Amino acid sequence: MHLYLHIPFCRHLCPYCGFYKHKPGRLANREFVDAILAEAVKRSEGERLAPQTVYFGGGTPSLLSPTLLERLMLGLAEHFDLGNVTEWTLEANPATFDLEKAKLMRSLGADRISLGIQSFQPAVLATLGRDHSPADAIRAYESLREAAFENVSIDLMFSIPGQDAALWQADLEQAVTLAPDHFSAYNLTYEEDTEFLTRHQAGELDASEDRDADLFYQAIDFLETSGYSHYEISNYARPGRESQHNRSYWAGSDYLGLGPGAVSTMQGQRWKTLPDTAAYVRAAQAGLDTRTDIEILTDEDRRTEAIALRLRTREGVPTGLLPSLEPLASLIEQGFVQEQGGFVTLTRAGKALADPIAGELV
Repeated sequence: MHLYLHIPFCRHLCPYCGFYKHKPGRLANREFVDAILAEAVKRSEGERLAPQTVYFGGGTPSLLSPTLLERLMLGLAEHFDLGNVTEWTLEANPATFDLEKAKLMRSLGADRISLGIQSFQPAVLATLGRDHSPADAIRAYESLREAAFENVSIDLMFSIPGQDAALWQADLEQAVTLAPDHFSAYNLTYEEDTEFLTRHQAGELDASEDRDADLFYQAIDFLETSGYSHYEISNYARPGRESQHNRSYWAGSDYLGLGPGAVSTMQGQRWKTLPDTAAYVRAAQAGLDTRTDIEILTDEDRRTEAIALRLRTREGVPTGLLPSLEPLASLIEQGFVQEQGGFVTLTRAGKALADPIAGELV
């Protein structure tokens, strides 16, 4: 199994982000950390679980104070067997840590950082509502390397209104100059309950499928030429630096999510943790069940999810998972997929159409 912790605090709320998050206020305190640890005990049910990977997502985990980070990370070691953890990732915003905090994160067990840069262009950062500058991003990256992080991933975004091929190319070139181990390159989408969706619906922010595809393939061409393998639709890595935690999701492995808004899939059940930090802390402190939206996953549910997720990866989908091989002939003839050695993988042309192709296969 794999362990995910959701830290919902953000110093600044980005207008495009659809994840559960809020400003820290008084909630980023010892009670919040103790609530997560109490939830860990309850979910373990007396068993000392041994996760293979640990991932702190958000929100902005790096926003936690050094004292809280230390209490949380050391507390996990008391409740889980972390002896077999092969990857411990912590998401970080460039404006929320310095060299001292980076060294602390490394000393406490984190060995991989996912750095949310998004862009190195001031105009693009302004559109996204980011609270860091290009200089902040470069300084943050250099601090991580100085703190002995040997596995650093950079998040970038493309198809942002006002961003053309030249601006995207400048981002890609600057990012590669830093020589990170991994890239996540995300196509901007307009998520429910976000300011960006409201502005898009009002006609203020545009969307273009042609722009999406052009910038997507631009990233593939440049990053693969630069030595990064395109191992999942939105992810690129140097050899051996693929995200083990995310690969576990795509493979359908069990994962336990702790913290407000986190999702878990364990032993055929899926649930969400209360997406309300104050209510979550109260419930956890009282020993109550913090889960909501509990569902039982059928074999058909898991098969359908496996097809959609595995199709996104370099390895592809085993043909044995497909309910029928009938759609394959047409998709192969159109040049969108290929079948070899019992696996169906996307071709270059098919990569921009992963979701509709998965819809045909399920």
